[in-house]
Amino acid sequence: RAGLLFDVSSGRVLWQRNATTRLPIASLTKMMTALLTVSSAPPDAPVLVTRQAIDADGSKVGVLPVGRHVPLESMLYGLMLPSGNDAADALAEHIAGSVERFVARMNAEAAKLGMACTRFSSPSGYYDEDNFSCASDLALLAHLDLAQPRIARVTRTFHAVVPFPIKGGKLYLNNNNPLLFYGYPGVTGLKTGYTLAAGRCLVATAEHDGVRLGVVLLHSPDPATQARELLDRGFEEIYRLRPVPTPPIPSGA
Repeated sequence: RAGLLFDVSSGRVLWQRNATTRLPIASLTKMMTALLTVSSAPPDAPVLVTRQAIDADGSKVGVLPVGRHVPLESMLYGLMLPSGNDAADALAEHIAGSVERFVARMNAEAAKLGMACTRFSSPSGYYDEDNFSCASDLALLAHLDLAQPRIARVTRTFHAVVPFPIKGGKLYLNNNNPLLFYGYPGVTGLKTGYTLAAGRCLVATAEHDGVRLGVVLLHSPDPATQARELLDRGFEEIYRLRPVPTPPIPSGA
C-alpha cells in the first residue's frame, strides 16, 4: 500500500508510492522505542522485568524472569531481533517509569523530529488503534536509528548470544529480518512488523561500496522480494554499481 526507496546517508528519495499516507505500522513502532532507549540509558543499565512486561500480548522474548534485572543491551536485542513486545514494555517502564509516560515521550520525539504522519499508542505497535505512521517518516526514523552505533550493531546481527539471568546465563536470539535470513549481501537492518491491520511491513537497509540504501514497505504482499528488487535497482540503476550475486528469496518470504 505504500513504500519508499531512499539513500540513508543523504535522505535522497529514489522511488516512492503513497509515501505520506498514514497507515498502521505494527512492530516498526519499535524503531522509536529503540531510539529513545539508547539515547536515555547506558547498555549495562539493569532493567527490571515487571508483571506488566511478562503479560504483554503478541510476540515475546518469552523467558523474561519476573522480578529480576536484565542488562539493557540484552533487552535491546530482544526488542529488535525477535521483536519482543515484553521487551518493549520493560524498556518503556525502565526509561520513563511507566508505559504511558514512555508513549508520551515517543509522541513528543516524533513531533520534535517533524514526523507529521506519526502517532504512537504503545512502545511495541501490537495494537493498531491510534498507532500509525507513513513511509517518509519511517525513512527518517531509519536514518536516525542507524546513526546510533548501538542500534546499528543490533540490527545487522542475525544471531546473538546475550547475557541473561536464566539457567546457563545466556540467551540465544535470531533476527527475523528476511533479508538477513536469506543472505542478501550487505544488509544492515532494520525491522519487521505484522498485524492484521498493518499487513506485512519491513524497513530494510543495506550497503554496497559505500552506498547506503533503505526501503520502507507498508502492507506488502511479499516484503522480502519487493525489498530485494528495490535495493537491487537502486544500487545498479541509480548508483551504477556492479550487481552482487544474491541467493533466491522464496516468494512470499
